[in-house]
Amino acid sequence: MAWFKRKEKGITTPTEDKKDTPKGLWYKTPTGKIIESEELAKNLWISPEDDYHVRIGSKEYFEILFDDNKYKELFASITAKDPLKFIDTKKYSDRLKEAKDKTNLKDAVRVAVGKSKGADLVVACMDFAFIGGSMGSVVGEKIARGIEYSIERNIPFMMISKSGGARMMEAAYSLMQMAKTSAKLAQLADAKIPYISLCTDPTTGGTTASYAMLGDINIAEPGALIGFAGPRIVKDTTGKDLPEGFQTSEFLLEHGFLDFVVHRKHLKNKVNLYIDLVLNRPLR
Repeated sequence: MAWFKRKEKGITTPTEDKKDTPKGLWYKTPTGKIIESEELAKNLWISPEDDYHVRIGSKEYFEILFDDNKYKELFASITAKDPLKFIDTKKYSDRLKEAKDKTNLKDAVRVAVGKSKGADLVVACMDFAFIGGSMGSVVGEKIARGIEYSIERNIPFMMISKSGGARMMEAAYSLMQMAKTSAKLAQLADAKIPYISLCTDPTTGGTTASYAMLGDINIAEPGALIGFAGPRIVKDTTGKDLPEGFQTSEFLLEHGFLDFVVHRKHLKNKVNLYIDLVLNRPLR
């Protein structure tokens, strides 16, 4: 049978002969630019045409920050429980299982230590793919332990936030993580160990209200959404139209909430430059 046939109104392809494009072969940015996924990965997941920073996870950030992608993951075995036996449209325990199966992650944050430009660095990085990067008890515990690891070994600590906010399936257990991580960061400051906070798209809710905005230096990727409540809720609450670009990295930089916006290609160099300067050690 012919692969296609011609009709009066043009060429049509029978349904049974249509070919599906393999998933993941192309990526379309919000501005409409299309790029091959392989080329996108080589460009650090940045669209070369419009400079759009595609959302990535801990695996990709570790690859960017650690020398030769060599690092040791810390506290990898910690997993969430369901202390409240929470049920909405489905059981929380089922949501956890689905998220683990889908993402191959244990929870919404991973902590690792390795060399970055030849010097030790501890990095805690959130994964939005795991229940929207929600901050549950495991997220707070792993971040707290990561900070303790930095204090015990005198290693700079970096936090990469990407979150929809608190994980309400854990209710107060989730909200307690804001105080817990903030207290640990105070100990890190007392030890005079640098803390770099990187906000990526999106950084919202309790994450913004705690560790994401407590860095010795607060930086962000271009165009990231950063805020406590979303723009729609803010507009409905205030009853006012919001300024253009409200809650983007650039808007927050202009209004003094960030120290600078960093392009992903320069992230590793910028972070290490800051650490070298504050620790008064030779630039690398």
